[in-house]
Amino acid sequence: MNLNLKDKVIIVTGGAKGIGLGIVEVLAAEGAIPVIIGRKKEDNQLAVAQVVAAGYQAFGVEAELNLPDQCEQAIQKVIHQFGRIDGLVNNAGLNDGVGLENGSYDGFMQSLHRNLVHYYLMAHYALPELKKSKGAIVNISSKTAETGQGNTSGYAAANGGRNALTREWAVEMLKYGIRVNAVIVAECWTPQYANWIKTLTNPEEKLAEITAFIPLENRMTTAEEIGNNVAFLLSDKSSHTTGQILHVDGGYVHLDRALANAY
Repeated sequence: MNLNLKDKVIIVTGGAKGIGLGIVEVLAAEGAIPVIIGRKKEDNQLAVAQVVAAGYQAFGVEAELNLPDQCEQAIQKVIHQFGRIDGLVNNAGLNDGVGLENGSYDGFMQSLHRNLVHYYLMAHYALPELKKSKGAIVNISSKTAETGQGNTSGYAAANGGRNALTREWAVEMLKYGIRVNAVIVAECWTPQYANWIKTLTNPEEKLAEITAFIPLENRMTTAEEIGNNVAFLLSDKSSHTTGQILHVDGGYVHLDRALANAY
């Protein structure tokens, strides 16, 4: 399907690795110009080089999104380079393990800045250009807001905020024709996930235990599958879809996991 994304300038925060890179690669293959915004210049450059080597376009902007002024500066750099913004994918974040029992005020607030506040700031600063292009926003969120996980209060709260902002912005942006949706990730295979599994005593057994409870095909979601859904939501093929929270998780959150091995 042609998603009509050719030459669309689409910002992807945290687009140099993992799920973000999966999104970038899909967008680039669709002819868009993904703009990777991340804190490490080297990671951005490697990701851009990887996309260009595949025959597509990409651009990188270095920014520490925990700092409000750098969010604004990143947006201005994109506008200076391309003169427009056609879409925004808020993706950057980290499951940082700031819990209730062993956490702190400072840690909790830092987690909210790391995982939620820059979602607002990036959308706020990109909004004038999104109004011009009638662009779209996609917020990447996590199952933790709905299922809980334990020992990750900051991250869970941030994802609850991401979901709420998705619905709130969808309402506020109706008058501009800007659509806002979210994609919920559950168990997605990324290099970061692979590194975490390796830290466990029995990584292969733990991975098998996790995938056994993913109803559809008993396997992890891929970053490409997340990217495919994000690209659709950014495109005019989803022109009457807004305020939706789409779970791309193999049925992990909503299907009965006790029946995962029944089919």
